[in-house]
Amino acid sequence: MKKHLIIAAVILAAFAAGLGSFLLLAPEDRDRGMVEVEAAAQAQPVRETSHRLTSPGRSELTVVEFLDFECEACGAVYPAVEKLRAEYGDRVTFIARYFPMPGHKNALLAARTVEAAAQQGKFEEMYGKLFTTQAQWGEASESKEALFREYARELGLDMEKFTAALNDPATTERIEADQRDGLGLGVQGTPTFFVDGLRIPNPASYEEFRALIEKRLARR
Repeated sequence: MKKHLIIAAVILAAFAAGLGSFLLLAPEDRDRGMVEVEAAAQAQPVRETSHRLTSPGRSELTVVEFLDFECEACGAVYPAVEKLRAEYGDRVTFIARYFPMPGHKNALLAARTVEAAAQQGKFEEMYGKLFTTQAQWGEASESKEALFREYARELGLDMEKFTAALNDPATTERIEADQRDGLGLGVQGTPTFFVDGLRIPNPASYEEFRALIEKRLARR
C-alpha cells in the first residue's frame, strides 16, 4: 500500500510541477463492471443535476468525466483537468460525475462527502480537497470518515447539516444516479471522458487533450 501511495504522490507532484507531457492512465481494471446498480435505460452523459466545474455564458463544448476520488488514475489526471478548465473555462463546460468503484474502501464515502459538501455550495472545494490529499487517504483499509469530517470543518461547513446529508439515503441515491448513467453509456472504469456526448479514449498526454479541445472548438 505504501508503495502505491508513493507512486501516486510522485505522479501528482510531477503534474503539479510542470504539467508537460504525461501518461493519462487507462481506466482502472480493478472491479471493472462490478458497480452494483442497474444501467439507466436512457443514459445521458449530462443531466440538469450534473455538477458543473465551469459554467460559461456561451458554452461551445462539454467535457464530462466519470470519476472515483480514490482512483489513482483520476488523481493523476486531476491537475491536467484543472489546467484545461483554467484555460478554457470561459468556453468549455467541464462536468464531474460520480463513479465510485467497489474495489476502493473509501470511494463511496468520498463521493458522499463531496455530495454532502455540494448541498452547502462547496462541491468544487471538496472535489479539489479530496484529489489534492488523495495520497493521504487513498488505498486505506479503514474508513476515513473522521478525516473527511475534518476536511468539512476546514471548509467551514455546517457540521450538523453535513452529517445529516452524509447519512441521508438520498445522497447515495444521487451518486448511484450518476453510476447508472455511466453504466448505460458503457463506463467500466475510471476516469472515463465524454466530449459533447461521445466517449473518447483517454488522451496520452496533456498536449493531446488540449489539441482535441482546440480541434473541436475550431469547428464552432
